[in-house]
Amino acid sequence: MSQDARRYFSLPSPFAMKRGGALHGAHVAYETWGTLNAARDNAVLVLTGLSPSAHMTSCTTDPTPGWWENMAGPGKAIDSLRWFVICVNSLGSDKGSTCPASIDPATGEPYRLTFPELALEDVANAAHAAVSSLGITQLACLIGCSMGGMSALAYMLLHPGSVRAHISVDTAPQAQPFAIAIRSLQREAIRLDPQFNDGQYDIHATEGGNYPDLGMSIARKLGVITYRSAMEWNGRFARIRLDPEQRDENPFGREFQVESYLEGHAQRFVRNFDPNSYLYLSRASDWFDIAEYGHGSVLEGLKRIHIEQAMVIGVSTDILFPLQQQEQIAEGLQAAGAEVEFVALDSPQGHDAFLVDIENYSRAIGGFLNRLQAA
Repeated sequence: MSQDARRYFSLPSPFAMKRGGALHGAHVAYETWGTLNAARDNAVLVLTGLSPSAHMTSCTTDPTPGWWENMAGPGKAIDSLRWFVICVNSLGSDKGSTCPASIDPATGEPYRLTFPELALEDVANAAHAAVSSLGITQLACLIGCSMGGMSALAYMLLHPGSVRAHISVDTAPQAQPFAIAIRSLQREAIRLDPQFNDGQYDIHATEGGNYPDLGMSIARKLGVITYRSAMEWNGRFARIRLDPEQRDENPFGREFQVESYLEGHAQRFVRNFDPNSYLYLSRASDWFDIAEYGHGSVLEGLKRIHIEQAMVIGVSTDILFPLQQQEQIAEGLQAAGAEVEFVALDSPQGHDAFLVDIENYSRAIGGFLNRLQAA
């Protein structure tokens, strides 16, 4: 029988937020795998995308598969036999960390939309505090995926000397207009659902009840469309229609397989992530801009990050975080003095390739970590 493997770190109280306000009595959830060595210099931290939990891979306490199950664990690319691996759930996420669904100690009620404005710098500072509580002054490697890659850039910039090497996975130094536009539509779909009710929906609803199912469903479908590529949609679904008994008989209802696929993804997601957390983390992704730290220049902002080595991975079919943005990160870290490897993959799965094309990503990430250890 699986148990909860999460651990919880109580953040300093008050915990000041970048855009104003503070959290009191806040915490973040995290999980660890492997053993921290005596020198405390074999720690690898993973920062996640918008919705994953800290349960990156299975363990004895919780043997259920994690969101990066085939990437991390004993003998895998992120090898927990060699590294002390940490995955922190983002501040603002409802997967164990303090978030809009948490109780505000000042009122005894959930924060909802009174939660302070959230920035990815806050996510980074909370993760750094959790890592520091384990007695780790410098990470051997910091890995950031998607939104977590932006949080990782903030982590290294705000805490100089705290990271030796970095693996940047399908991320960006700043949100581009296309990504902002998509996330804006996702938030609008949630906010305009009548059941959203200005954030006053039933947080604990399991089925039925006052909950913005429709808005969350549309938001998730928009996300899934951008996480993959047109190449993959064509290859997987073409114009294949559903069997007559599988179709939605309502006017303009589901007729094609790709529509059914999106619906399935949405239904698995809708009640598994808090809508207000979605809004806060989505907006935090829009706000993040490394150029703020470089007098308006992305390159100058990145040049303020000083690490020894880095690997920057991107995929040519990613429309949400285009390969050009990975090239910017590689260029900036190299200009700051890091030894940088740039890996451009042609995976057809688009932005989600790091979750799907495990073979190619494992080869890159595992190879880098092996070389890092040898050094």
